[in-house]
Amino acid sequence: MPHTRRFLGLLLALLLLPVAQAATVLDRIAVIVNDDVITEQELEQRLEVIKKQLRGQRATLPPTRVLRKQVLEREIIKQIQLQLAKRTGIMVDDNALNATIENIARQNGLDLAQFRDVLERDGFDFASFREDIRNEMIIARLQQREVNNRVTVTEQEIDNFLRTQAAQGHADDEYLISHILISVPEAASPEQIRQAREKAEKVLAELKAGADFAQMAISVSDSQQALDGGSLGWRKSGQLPTLFASEAMRLHPGELGDIIRSPSGFHIIKLMDKRVGKRHLVTQTLARHILIRPNELTSEADAINQLKQLKARIEQGESFEKLARAHSDDPGSASQGGSLGWVSPGTMVARFQEVMDATPVGQISEPFKTQFGWHILQVQDRRTEDNSEDFARNQARRFLRQRKIDESLETWLRQLRDEAYVEYKIDV
Repeated sequence: MPHTRRFLGLLLALLLLPVAQAATVLDRIAVIVNDDVITEQELEQRLEVIKKQLRGQRATLPPTRVLRKQVLEREIIKQIQLQLAKRTGIMVDDNALNATIENIARQNGLDLAQFRDVLERDGFDFASFREDIRNEMIIARLQQREVNNRVTVTEQEIDNFLRTQAAQGHADDEYLISHILISVPEAASPEQIRQAREKAEKVLAELKAGADFAQMAISVSDSQQALDGGSLGWRKSGQLPTLFASEAMRLHPGELGDIIRSPSGFHIIKLMDKRVGKRHLVTQTLARHILIRPNELTSEADAINQLKQLKARIEQGESFEKLARAHSDDPGSASQGGSLGWVSPGTMVARFQEVMDATPVGQISEPFKTQFGWHILQVQDRRTEDNSEDFARNQARRFLRQRKIDESLETWLRQLRDEAYVEYKIDV
């Protein structure tokens, strides 16, 4: 699923949450966010989670006061998004939530009962965990609607991207970038811009003098990656934000870039590491499947039994193609005898890919479930292919789309934050 890594990161953090908070923390209001509040107790709980995460990463912790401010800002942004989602009717029902939690459990090698036992043994309330995951899913759906679905990539943009990559060379080289943002509000005054610029210059001077970049990002950055030490992770040049790409490619590992100005504010980047791209080979799978969708007349158990019977008939010599045409609820592939053609990695949903990868050539899988229903699949063949023109274009389309989404999301979140009513009840 597209947000699995995000959910797993949340899970690892939540497993570190202490069983009980200190009794001295009173449930007082820390900040008013529009028509809702964040309490001091909620803030302290999140702060402890982040501290344990950072210790687990062996990061140097900034002063608690500084870290608390960053955590509070993240919670404010989260609260604003949940409020907007509620006003616009975005919800996550229990079925979708349960499917996501089952996927998280499976990613950790556990079934749902084992997963729940682990959570409760580590002192975390399962009901609270469910609601945290529900909120993450709601925010993901909100961002999908408000940002992701509005992003388009034209064929001309893809052509231009590929030409630029070819001219620069080393299109498959990867860069590990860290980033600090000193933001300016929308319609900032010259004085606000000057102050932000001076702050950025001061931060850059401290970094050049030897200050730790990750700790500095945690302390002062206004970016969404601040609590991750500013890290953007490994990215190919085409996946880097447009602002950073040319600067990153001229740097050597360990070097700091110059201050970069954007509508969001002033950016400082550091190239943490670089690795040379290798020839890209992909393993493609020739597969076909039969899908049964449970409905009012077909229960989950009926779907599983029907697929088991179809599997047995195929193994006894009946035609997969004929049975797929007659029984599959996937009209696109059913008309082709269940054929999905040659499938490249990342084309199918995660669970389908997982089962397909684990199925030997010529074999038929046991029935398995995705969000589309219950399937059996047969792997007919596998091959290793070098990058084709189509693959390069699809990769360029993904890079450009993600770059636009990242840039649009940052702008959208900043606008939400600027338009919200936020009143602090504690010193920050």
